[in-house]
Amino acid sequence: MPEALTHLVAGMAVPYGGDRVVRVTQELADAFVAGDRLVVVQATGALLHVPAAAVTLVDEAVAAARQAFAELGAVGDSAISAFFAAFARRLADDALFAEIAEANAIDVAAARARARSTTRLALDSSMREAMARGLEAWRDASGGRGGVVERIAHTGWTVEQERAPLGVVGFVFEGRPNVFADATGVLRSGNTVVFRIGSDALGTARAITRCALVPALADAGLPPGAVQLLDSPSRATGWALFSHPDLALAVARGSGEAVAELGAVARQAGVPVSLHGTGGAWMVAGVGVDPARLASVLYHSLDRKVCNTTNVCCALESHAATIVPVVLAALDRAADRRGVAPKLHATSAAAAFVPPEWFERTVTIRRPSGDVAEPQAELIDTEELGEEWEWEDSPELSLVVVASVAEAVSLFNRLSPRLAASLVSDDAREQSAFWAAVDAPFVGDGFTRWVDGQFAFDRPELGLSNWEHGRLFARSAVLSGDSVFTVRTRVRQHDPDLHR
Repeated sequence: MPEALTHLVAGMAVPYGGDRVVRVTQELADAFVAGDRLVVVQATGALLHVPAAAVTLVDEAVAAARQAFAELGAVGDSAISAFFAAFARRLADDALFAEIAEANAIDVAAARARARSTTRLALDSSMREAMARGLEAWRDASGGRGGVVERIAHTGWTVEQERAPLGVVGFVFEGRPNVFADATGVLRSGNTVVFRIGSDALGTARAITRCALVPALADAGLPPGAVQLLDSPSRATGWALFSHPDLALAVARGSGEAVAELGAVARQAGVPVSLHGTGGAWMVAGVGVDPARLASVLYHSLDRKVCNTTNVCCALESHAATIVPVVLAALDRAADRRGVAPKLHATSAAAAFVPPEWFERTVTIRRPSGDVAEPQAELIDTEELGEEWEWEDSPELSLVVVASVAEAVSLFNRLSPRLAASLVSDDAREQSAFWAAVDAPFVGDGFTRWVDGQFAFDRPELGLSNWEHGRLFARSAVLSGDSVFTVRTRVRQHDPDLHR
């Protein structure tokens, strides 16, 4: 039997990546006790301490979800529809929602006190309505279980490939209450889910679970283990979940660094993973650009900060004298809508077309920590175009001037997370060349905020995958509840004397 790790010693060498070593810190050595686990991230050398309590919490939740998955095989689609209907109905009940709103207000106040962003945390009326609409969409959707993907008829026998549920889905996401409802979408296709929500929104999640989720499962007659909330603020529960051998799929949604780490943990544990982290769309003004169209689509791409918000705008050097003022005006207009000042980051080539007062003027920029006095425009190096600006209220944009659309595509493919790209141009040949060359799953010719599962496909999304780590196998970059499935093969033999 392999010897169990019971303690760590400060300075102990831990190999990783095949040829590198990281040392155990005194803090880690003091915290680690028998029963705990140490996850060594082979890509970075990070030493992740998973206390025994986190391991136990995850083991129990996954076991309950596995049992529920087995039971769901005998549950009809009508019962699953009833769950989504009951969940939506309870969210729409003002008396029940008052308790959820109170918990969310406490979460928001606590986050603000810690100088944390609250733009996606506040469960306002529009988010509440969107959650209910998403649940109702799953109520009305086809489950897809047992659907025939392919049928091949042979003489005396037939082969059929049918859609089937995948299993237990592990889901970790940031403090964003609406994703809570999205996560339950995997039940539509017969899967179960265990999830961890960011500590900022844990109080809200507890209230939703207590007031709406658990009663909806009971009303529909679904097994209680079908949806499991890991009721812990510790990030270690996420590491324990993503390294659990009984997961069929791990889904991470949140900030780029945290998502990348979770993805590494899952991959080295042999768990299939779908990552939804770094975003930031790029918009290119082509040779065939209509300035008025560019002004409108850029304005509508800067209404709020999410992964599909335009982060970088590329102007051609030949058109820069005309296009840069249009970009600045759209950025100003987006800021005026929110009652704030905008922030611009410009490469040296772009700065030549920006009025000097943008760099000389000091404005108030709203950050998670509060209002901060900053230059309205700052110079950035071309290599910094890959940075996603996580702005709070003040719209923030990078501007680069390039020699051609081909150069803009090259920069996008090399520096961006390769999520969403838009070419604003009325030239069909230019659009065709852009589509062929740009390495992104989402490509358009107007505003970038269309990149959303519910907005574009009428299906609540679990997340949007970029191509930062390469193209995805056998599915699009939109992960939704009905896309979590596998394929089973069934043979029907009509000729009893069939012989090979």
